[in-house]
Parts: sequence; C-alpha cells; structure tokens
Amino acid sequence: MKRLLAITAAAGLALLTACTAGTEVSPTKIEASPTSHDPVTIEFWHGFSADNELKAFADTLAGFKQKYPWITVNATKAIQDDQILQAVRGGNPPDVALSFTTDSVAQFCKANIFQDLNPYLAASKIQADTLFPKVIAEYTQYQGKRCVMPMLADTYGLYYNKKLMKGNQPPKTLTELAELTKKLTVKDAQGNIKVAGFVPTSQMYENAPLHTGVMVGAKWTNPDGTSAVGSDPQWKKLMTWQKELTDALGYDKLEKFRKSFGDEWSADNPFNKGKVAMAIDGEWRNAMLAADAPEVDYGTAPMPVADDQPERYGAGFIAGTVIGIPRGAKHAEAAWELVKYLTTDTDALVTLSNAIRNVPSTLPALQSPKLKKDPNFQTFLDIFANPNSTTLPAHINSVFNQQTLSEAQIKWEAGRAPDLNALLAEVDKTINEKLKLTAGG
Repeated sequence: MKRLLAITAAAGLALLTACTAGTEVSPTKIEASPTSHDPVTIEFWHGFSADNELKAFADTLAGFKQKYPWITVNATKAIQDDQILQAVRGGNPPDVALSFTTDSVAQFCKANIFQDLNPYLAASKIQADTLFPKVIAEYTQYQGKRCVMPMLADTYGLYYNKKLMKGNQPPKTLTELAELTKKLTVKDAQGNIKVAGFVPTSQMYENAPLHTGVMVGAKWTNPDGTSAVGSDPQWKKLMTWQKELTDALGYDKLEKFRKSFGDEWSADNPFNKGKVAMAIDGEWRNAMLAADAPEVDYGTAPMPVADDQPERYGAGFIAGTVIGIPRGAKHAEAAWELVKYLTTDTDALVTLSNAIRNVPSTLPALQSPKLKKDPNFQTFLDIFANPNSTTLPAHINSVFNQQTLSEAQIKWEAGRAPDLNALLAEVDKTINEKLKLTAGG
C-alpha cells in the first residue's frame, strides 16, 4: 500500500468544504441487506495499481461475487483522492471509493464527501469499537461521525540488509542508529556516498515527520486542536538528532546520493539495489522485495527510539486504507454490502493481507490461522499490537499541518534556519492561524 501526502486532495477538499460545510445529508432508513436481489452494477474506485495488488483485489472481488451474485462490481484502478472529490462535486460519484489518505478523513466527514456509516453499522449490527483495534478507530471517524471504514492497515518499521549490516544487530536507540550509520556508510575517493548506512533526512521516502515522530513520542496537537510542535521538546530532540547525523555525513553529499535513487515504488528502490543498509518503510515492502528483489537477504525490526525512552521500543506509526460510500452514490445499499465485505469479512481481509502484505484491520483477521506470519511480516504485526504505537487522529487541517512541519524541517536540515526554537515556534503560529481560519469559515 502506497502512502502519499495528498496535497492536491487537500486543495480539493478545501474547495468542497466551502461549498458543502453545514450541509448535512439526512440518512434514510437503512436495511441490513438489500431488500431486492435484482441485478445491479456498482462503480468502485480504488488507488491500487501494482500487478500483485490488482490480482489480489480481483480474487477478493470474486469472493464477493459468490456471496452476492446479483451485484456486479465495476472496479476502476489508480484513482486519486482529487478524482473522487471532483466526482462528488460534479454530482457523478462512484458507489464506493477507497482512499489511501487517512489525513483527509476529517475533511471527508465534515464536508459530507462520504456518507455517515453509523446508520449502516447499526442496521447490520456491527460493533465497530470491538471489531477494530482502538488505534484504527482514531483515524476513521471525526467528531462522532464514522464516514469511512478501515480496510487493511499500514505499520512502519526498520528494514535492514543483512549483508550490508556486516554482522551488526539492528539498532534500538537513536544513538545506536547514528553510530551504525557512520560505521556502515561507504564513500568513494571524492567523498561521494556509494552506500549509506541510513539516510537521516526527512526527504528520504518514508522519513517524513509523520512517521519518524513516533521514535521520540512527539505530539502533533494539544487537546484543543492547536499545534504542540513548538511546545513539545520531543520534536526538538528528533530534529537535533537528524541534523547532527546529516551534518556528519554531509547534507550536500546526502542530497546528491538521494537524488540518484529510482522511484520508491519501483524495482529501483535503493534498498532493493543494496545502496542503503537500513531504511524506514511500511509492511508492504515485504511483498515488493519478494517480487522485485528476491535475492536480497533482509530483516525487519521496530524503529529505534530516543535513548531516554527504551520502554517505547517496539512501537511504530500506524495508518491505513479507508473506504466508504460517497455522497450521491446511486446504489447505496449494494455499495454498503461491498464496503461491509471488504472491511469486516475475515477471509477477504486475510486474502488481501497475504497477497499484498498489509496488516489486517480487524481483530478476527489478525487472529486468523490463515494469515501468513513469516518473521519479517510478524515484526509489523507486533508493532501494530504494541500499546505505544500511535496514529494521527483525524484533524481538519491534517495535511496542512504535516506540510508546514515538513517544509520547516527541510530548511533546518539544509542549514537555512539556524534557530530551531524560532523555527518550531513559527510552525505553531502558522498552524494555529490556519486553524482559526478553518474554524471561522
């Protein structure tokens, strides 16, 4: 599953919020199952595009067809959030839509982009609070409205190349990671990096602060929704550590090395090619390595943690794919049957998990004996179950908040913002001003 920051989606959501804020859709009476078995074709949009993902989806939809033979699913692949948003805005949405962007859930719910699923859950007698792990519940609802359901989860950990590790064990603390990075980094006669022990900069693929903040237990927001970035000392701790390691390796050298990489989602990923010894990545990399680089002998481990927080080792960041019924769907009851099947049917979730190596999102699926639990995948199941693992609860300005901190961190790493305290204070100010505008609008 490919987790991308949907900046274009944020722009579309902002526009739709202005058009639909305060417009509530009155739910009609929802039946637990369609009252008619007349043949119906529903449109299903999703973002999957890799061959193994598409095959897994085809197999899963075949199982749905066996259970609901009167419902035909017309699936469209490689759909992005902005396409869903434009379709809703234009009054011609699909019946079911899947999004990789949990960051947008608050906007999806607030602007009624997706319908409130609570009436459907009640009619189907599904207890979401006991079916899904608590951490998942935090990113699939906003202010009591559950407008999307979770369909598989993403968990982040550390991948390491056993050959490049040269017998060293994966680091458990940030100090160990820094020392090992320096030890394993190989440079040529001109000082250019040929192999990196680890690339510490935030622009390195999955190193965004959203994912690395869990290594120090950093907070994004205060209880009132305002920014906690500047007041939480953990962000300063993390960014100071990253800057010191970046400076030790050379920012310009790291950037030259990073810009030589292939596409993150292709066979040219530098971990596949043996160019980095350790990398932060999601559980899906297991399936990609099996498909694109089966010769790589690798292991997985939790991300290292701050030296003064050893009890938090084993935790990681958790997010996931979400799915729902867009406002204006033409066949809502049949659409709900597909949403329910893909998000609550244990065999369907296990089939998808085994094929694309995402973490199942229901407790029964996690406990299924059919779930493949090889050691490298088990790492992510353990991270998912760790009580210190965190997610980013739905926030109306989630994407904006992340973008603001990311831009600040790039300035800091590059040496363009020498005063970290002032930089983080400016992040707070920018985020809080945006929050006031959003609340006022």
